[in-house]
Amino acid sequence: MSDRTLLVGIDEAGYGPLLGPLVVSAAAFDVPRDLENDSLWTLLERSVSGKPAAARGRIPIIDSKKLHKPQEGIGRLERTALAVATAWRGMPATLRELLTALCPESIPLLAQHPWYCDANPPLPLEADDGGIRIAARILTEDAASHDLKIAGAWSEVLPEGHYNRLVKATHNKATVLLGLTLRLMQRVADAHPTHRVFFFIDKQGAREHYAPLLLKSFDDRRLRVLDEEPDRSAYEMVSGESTWQVHFSQSGESRHMPTALASIFSKYLRESLMGCFNAYWRAYDPALRATAGYYEDGHRFLRDIATHIDRLGTDRSLLVRER
Repeated sequence: MSDRTLLVGIDEAGYGPLLGPLVVSAAAFDVPRDLENDSLWTLLERSVSGKPAAARGRIPIIDSKKLHKPQEGIGRLERTALAVATAWRGMPATLRELLTALCPESIPLLAQHPWYCDANPPLPLEADDGGIRIAARILTEDAASHDLKIAGAWSEVLPEGHYNRLVKATHNKATVLLGLTLRLMQRVADAHPTHRVFFFIDKQGAREHYAPLLLKSFDDRRLRVLDEEPDRSAYEMVSGESTWQVHFSQSGESRHMPTALASIFSKYLRESLMGCFNAYWRAYDPALRATAGYYEDGHRFLRDIATHIDRLGTDRSLLVRER
């Protein structure tokens, strides 16, 4: 096994809305074993800030709900997401290129929805291209000075129609979310099979006991319960020389930088796709007020586009999430 540890955060965006996709993402840092318990915010303080406002080329990596203010646009969220993506594997030129890097299997699912199928806006959408590249360079240099590197980012994008099919099959949207989370864990582990892996995952609802689900999903691993409390559950999972620690915790975005970064990737992808969604409907009504897809405003938006839904023969199972 490698003497390196992979620190992986997993978080979602869009679990509750009426419209738009559910996105779950993972973000990982590769660190020396002797730094696995150190704060990445402290180690990378020259390039990363733990506050929304960042100066001197630094990027904020915090909970996306604290970073993104809808009335201010997508720019701050985008600057962080694309700076990290650029430091990892180069600046994506379009949304489709970013989706191909993070979640290639989502592209045929998105293609089933008229508002996503032909959408491929150039990136960045709002943030300054030069500023993104400078921030990516500073992050890369800062990480290298501590023998750290960005190990990757992965996403699961579940558009409305496929979301409805999975919820109908499982009768529980929490089960759908957990399934996407477990799939991301496997994707990350497959990409880095020789690393010791620490997973930091935002708690899945009120659930405290994850052992049966973890054992069922990864039946080649032995499991040991490290902790099960109302706000935190932790497990060790071993297969041969491969060791995982799996931590579920409340407010994980404030405890672990990889979880905050995963939150940012999820929110950025969802907001970018909602931009495509709004642009599609505004082509039929330029005066239409955009929506973020949440429950009350989502119903307002559906009333506003009702005549277009009927005229276009839009399949509502592709448009409106059932739960």
